[in-house]
Amino acid sequence: MGAAPSTPDTAEHLVGTFVGDDPVPLSSDFWQKLLELPFDAELPSQRLHQACQLLVKNNRNTRHLAKILFHLACYLQESMSTSGGPPLVYEKAVNAVYITSVFLKHLIESTQDGDVKLYLSLHDSESIPINILGDQTIENLVMRNVLKFIATVDVSPDTYFLHLELLNFMIFAMSTQLLCGPSRGLNDVNPFLDAAMAQDGHLVSSVVCKLLLNYITRPRVPFNRASYSIFYDGNQNSVLKRVGSAAANIVLLPFSYLISSSSDASRSPIADSSLHVLLVLIHYHKCLVSEGYSVMENQVSTTSDSLPKENTYFSDNPYCRALEHATDLDCADIEGNAHSDQHVKLPFALLFDTLGMCLADETAVLLLYSLLQGNSNFLEYVLVRTDLDTLLLPILEALYDARRRTANQIYMLLIILLILSQDSSFNAGIHKLSFPTVPWYKERLLLQSSLGSLMIIILIRTIQYNLSNLRDVYLHTTCLATLANMAPHVHHLSAYASQRLVSLFHMLSRKYKKLADLRDNKLNIAETNSIERSSLVEDMSAELHIYTDFLRLVLEIINAILTYALPRNPEVVYAIMHKQEVFQPFKNHPQFNEHVENIYTVLDFFNSRMDAQRMDGDWSVNEVFQVIIVNCRSWRVDGMKIFTQLHFTYEQESHPEEFFIPYVWQLVLSRCGFKFDAGAIKLFPAYLPTEVCI
Repeated sequence: MGAAPSTPDTAEHLVGTFVGDDPVPLSSDFWQKLLELPFDAELPSQRLHQACQLLVKNNRNTRHLAKILFHLACYLQESMSTSGGPPLVYEKAVNAVYITSVFLKHLIESTQDGDVKLYLSLHDSESIPINILGDQTIENLVMRNVLKFIATVDVSPDTYFLHLELLNFMIFAMSTQLLCGPSRGLNDVNPFLDAAMAQDGHLVSSVVCKLLLNYITRPRVPFNRASYSIFYDGNQNSVLKRVGSAAANIVLLPFSYLISSSSDASRSPIADSSLHVLLVLIHYHKCLVSEGYSVMENQVSTTSDSLPKENTYFSDNPYCRALEHATDLDCADIEGNAHSDQHVKLPFALLFDTLGMCLADETAVLLLYSLLQGNSNFLEYVLVRTDLDTLLLPILEALYDARRRTANQIYMLLIILLILSQDSSFNAGIHKLSFPTVPWYKERLLLQSSLGSLMIIILIRTIQYNLSNLRDVYLHTTCLATLANMAPHVHHLSAYASQRLVSLFHMLSRKYKKLADLRDNKLNIAETNSIERSSLVEDMSAELHIYTDFLRLVLEIINAILTYALPRNPEVVYAIMHKQEVFQPFKNHPQFNEHVENIYTVLDFFNSRMDAQRMDGDWSVNEVFQVIIVNCRSWRVDGMKIFTQLHFTYEQESHPEEFFIPYVWQLVLSRCGFKFDAGAIKLFPAYLPTEVCI
């Protein structure tokens, strides 16, 4: 570590011994001295950087990472056994977690070519306390104690910082996933995640429950200088802060939270970190080979890309299962406690309100998606709420501001709306809630708009945004599928929403006509060249086919409103009458004529009623509208051709982990306050941002 001599108990000497090439026995008192280094101990940052490099070189021989993890597990055990004891016990444990986290993170980052070798087993010659380790591995021991502390020890002023740093430790320990490719393979090494998955069901359920309760209750940072002067001593040269600076700028204590917490009541470091840990845990899946299939005999490599899909499967995830089976705490006793004691019981009402408050953040959107998609109990709870605006208004506002959202966030928001629209009571209920104004909608003053009308306006606006920016077929399809689910239940759709619906048809019809004309012109030019003609037909027919489907789906949406809900929607009739010329080009079109014929049945009915009035001069808007309202009462659907009512449902793809695992880690790294070496990341492209200012 350098030529200058150092006394045995200085920070430099202790750290130098830890990273050196001489193994220190597990039973040595050196470990206590190292893990209880005072916060005001100083060590030059360059020395610490060198120390991290030396540990990478010497850990295989010394197994010092495994030993410091063992002692960390012992410190946590002591902290749990002295619950309610003096703060010094927790401060010592915080120290231990800090130091362990720094070196663990650096070892993971320093992995070459994704080959994770942390050397977590101890040498056979090492004297190991059997009463502590037993027959379990080091990673299993430390993860069990970390998870047990998080699950069983309440967050209090004394334990706050230990909880926070254990959650950070979890992120560091699970970051081995960043070194794996986006496709899961048999060679992926995630020892701490695998150890977390191996815990017993009761602990798993307790962890999921506690992480969600942390997210709901949002514990505040304790400002108690007397008890925690070490965190507020203003000393910028302490060993741990210098360790943080040396080891890839890791922020061990998020001071940005301490500074901003008074101005942002919803921010909570523990709440945010708990959600990050939960999202990583519930989306992890280990790739395994099907029984009876031999990798060696078939001479294939052990990445999932080279293994046949039918010969691999993914292990069950107990955290995901615990979340999926969570029940409402307020209903558990009413239902006679029919559920197992191991099932997570949560206050759904508080969770609902917390999500509504936090949906501006993308991680909250992903949590809401995970709950609605996987937990039928929570989905049912949401659908019977009468204040759906708590969730829907933040979602619609986020979609309105799509230019500032990521494509993935837009997908998640739209899928949430699609899942909700699968329920007919939801589709009816959103038209019963109305708002005097919608302040964030800038293009037009929306007065007394129903939640249903606003949702239709935003979905159509999202389609328009997608046409000019993302041009994503999946996004288009999801929006239209949601509108199709809503259509039969539309009630008193606003004038503006009705206009936007007809304008959507007009916009898509113009795009369709442009593509059809372009195809025909190019085919005429390439008339003499059969090969070129065939290529053009194939290229242009694909896009034209997509817009044919979109146009037909919009016609089916309009038909559903006219067939099942016309008497309740005079504004829709008015919008169609006002722009009836846009439907004329498709009246005899072989692919659209049946749906357009129904629209003209409606037009003919109301046009004839207006002709019967024989008024002199031009009609005012109000006069036309009054005729429509009166004749809606006598409207009969008998002359309409009835089509099968559309109903779209959302289903996850067969390998959702290939999307969600990279997505979760991108979210976590952009919010957790520390950097991870972009050059080591294989999970997603290294050029993607891995840090934002908080």
